[in-house]
Amino acid sequence: MIYNHSKVLAGNAEILQMHQMLQTPSGEYTTGQLLSSFLPFFALNKKTEKTALHISINPDPKDIVTDEDYIKIADEYMTKLGYGNQPYVVFKHNDIDRTHIHIVSTVIDHEGNKISDSFEKKRSMEICRELEKKYSLIPADEKKVSKESILHPVVYTQRNIKTQIASVVRYLPKYYNFQSLGGYNALLSLFNITAEQVKNEYNGELKEGVVYFALDKNGNKTSNPFKSSLFGKQAGLSALRVNFENSKKISHETRQLTRKLIDLALKNTVSEQDFKKYLIELGINTVIRRNEQGRLYGITFIDHNTRNVYNGSHLGKQYSANVFHERFTQNQTTEKKQPTLAASSDHSARATSLKEDVHPFFDFMLDSPSFFVGWGLLDSILLDNLVEDPEEQAFEFEMKKKKKKRRNRN
Repeated sequence: MIYNHSKVLAGNAEILQMHQMLQTPSGEYTTGQLLSSFLPFFALNKKTEKTALHISINPDPKDIVTDEDYIKIADEYMTKLGYGNQPYVVFKHNDIDRTHIHIVSTVIDHEGNKISDSFEKKRSMEICRELEKKYSLIPADEKKVSKESILHPVVYTQRNIKTQIASVVRYLPKYYNFQSLGGYNALLSLFNITAEQVKNEYNGELKEGVVYFALDKNGNKTSNPFKSSLFGKQAGLSALRVNFENSKKISHETRQLTRKLIDLALKNTVSEQDFKKYLIELGINTVIRRNEQGRLYGITFIDHNTRNVYNGSHLGKQYSANVFHERFTQNQTTEKKQPTLAASSDHSARATSLKEDVHPFFDFMLDSPSFFVGWGLLDSILLDNLVEDPEEQAFEFEMKKKKKKRRNRN
């Protein structure tokens, strides 16, 4: 809900339909007002962990779909899937080339029971095929899906590493803002890739460029370097530098959207692990760097809602690495001393928060079927493959070398 409403506030989405939802006279809503329609259902069932349903429906860009059609499609889809009597809100997103809708609802019915999800994915696809025919949309089976257009983390044990890297670096710089190579690497690390700046002298002239490497699950290089020229101009140093400068012009309002989500995670979590998981559900990945003593010295937030990458200090002093180091260190000490109290507090925070199956944040880059309905793909794409920022790891390595030299001198 927060993800979609943040799009509305940014002017990149609108509410098309409020089905059995509490409405305001003005037609304008806060996130809290939207959530208030679901709270009575949550109160009826406190055992179900995943209480919310989040569906993304994406017609082909060539299809002509009016707002009235979108509303009819959403209503028919929800009715056929078994959620027709549920409160739900339909958002239309228009911030990318392919206009699409999101439906947010709850899986708890009016009696407090969880609605059955048996064979839900299969039923969902069957419903989509029916709706394609009814509304004369391009059928999914008439489209050829390009493997290179689907973003996946690099698997270094496979032979086609170059192709895997290409499928990522050709797209990310087009859609994400990052203010430095370190920020870019934090984003690339989600896909087991790192980029390095290289300098060489050729005929007396200094040449600069970027090379890419595949990483293993521990963030170590596992491939030969690939020149950026293999992947197009957008993956090269000149284009990246333009991105760096443009990213520094991000508006205060856009930064504030990210701050609000981080503040919400800070309010509702205690431990570092829960903080990162909570932000995942709000559409933000967190990359944390530590030195060999275990001190947290760097933190980067990758906000997929606004597609911006921030070092903590970019958002303000209260989000700096030192602040989070003190917070997490203090909470670790508290948890050790009072394990029962800490566990109880954490459970309470989770019980009062809205849990969503977040749709894929990279669906705008997928050559997807006419309809794409996603459940929880974010965790498998991003969370399980998260590695540390390679550039920061290189910095750590240099610091270790300097320390060793000083010891040898002594």
